[in-house]
Amino acid sequence: MESSPEQPQPLGRVVQAVKGWVERLGPIWIEAQVIEIRRRTDASTQFLTLRDRYAEVSATVTCSRAVLDSAGPVTEGATVTALVRPTVWSATGRLSFECTDLRPSGEGRLLAQIEQRKRLLQAEGLFDPARKKRLPFLPRAIGLVTGKGSAAERDVVTNVTARWPAATIVTQYALVQGPSAAAEVMAAVAALDADPRVDVIIVARGGGSLEDLLPFSDEGLVRAVAACRTPVVSAIGHEPDTPILDLVADLRASTPTDAAKRVVPDVGDELRAVAQALTRLRRATRTRIEREQSWLDQVRSRPVLRDPTGSLDVQDERLAGVRARLDLAIDRRLEREQTGLTHALHRVRAMSPKATLDRGYAILVDGAGDTVASVHDVDEGDDLLAHLADGRLVLEVRGAEFDDHDNHHFDGEHS
Repeated sequence: MESSPEQPQPLGRVVQAVKGWVERLGPIWIEAQVIEIRRRTDASTQFLTLRDRYAEVSATVTCSRAVLDSAGPVTEGATVTALVRPTVWSATGRLSFECTDLRPSGEGRLLAQIEQRKRLLQAEGLFDPARKKRLPFLPRAIGLVTGKGSAAERDVVTNVTARWPAATIVTQYALVQGPSAAAEVMAAVAALDADPRVDVIIVARGGGSLEDLLPFSDEGLVRAVAACRTPVVSAIGHEPDTPILDLVADLRASTPTDAAKRVVPDVGDELRAVAQALTRLRRATRTRIEREQSWLDQVRSRPVLRDPTGSLDVQDERLAGVRARLDLAIDRRLEREQTGLTHALHRVRAMSPKATLDRGYAILVDGAGDTVASVHDVDEGDDLLAHLADGRLVLEVRGAEFDDHDNHHFDGEHS
């Protein structure tokens, strides 16, 4: 392409020419380190910045969301193998690479495998919080699975003994690195799970590389821990290390030292707590006694308790007054009734035949017992019975005398 100051070439033509020259390279596999990922949720094109692992060279790479997702958990700092095709953006003239295949390599590949295994186990519910068992407050014996003579063993034993000197630790040694490590850890966990003395199991290992910690992401070990009846504490590596064992264990400790703090209480803290509780209990008891004594004093100061019979005396006086009024009312009522009875008796006696007899009168009855009220009721010669005040007389009728107003004349002798 010829050019001169008098006959310059258009920039667009030059960019297009460069674009053609660059794209003649075609797709090529490269290895690089991911130093930046720019995910855009509202677009299909994603942007990555890759850097050469051995030189200060970096480039922008674009890929589809499907390509990035299929690569698994690609994170910044991971090493990847990518199939890229160089190109030039016509609008800006910038060199870029289009990625059509992205694969983790080195630790990235291992991380992808672990992530895939993690998803499968999670789908089975092995990481469900509802499956996790609570740790005992003070275990009878603590099971420890670790490497013999390791720093992790020393950290756990030292801190457990310092926190609770009477603690019992049952240790099962196993390889914690290498091809047979997972199987040995599984066997040690099973032995401790079968020990009736052990109330909690700690699986402990110090820090290491991703490859060193791979046994603790072994599927068989994860399933064995999930099937344990005894609570299991995972204390693998340091805080950033997260093998799958951390997810299935009943408790994850950031370090072996942290595991020791989680499984036993601190004797000093507990003694202080007991002392504080006793102080609060004594204070509460004393306050309660004082409050009840005050209430009792108030109750005892009431008149009814100072003189228990006082109220009875008042009631007795009231009862005596009521009784006196009742007796007076009865006497008055009896007097009234007696007076009325006397008057009635006088009236009855005044109207009785006996009162008439007492005044000198007599009652005559004939032989049949009928009262003789008229001279016409008897005949001459009849026998009559005369009732007097002090006795009876038997009479014989010799004659009858009629009153003048009846216009009768005397006939016969007087009786």
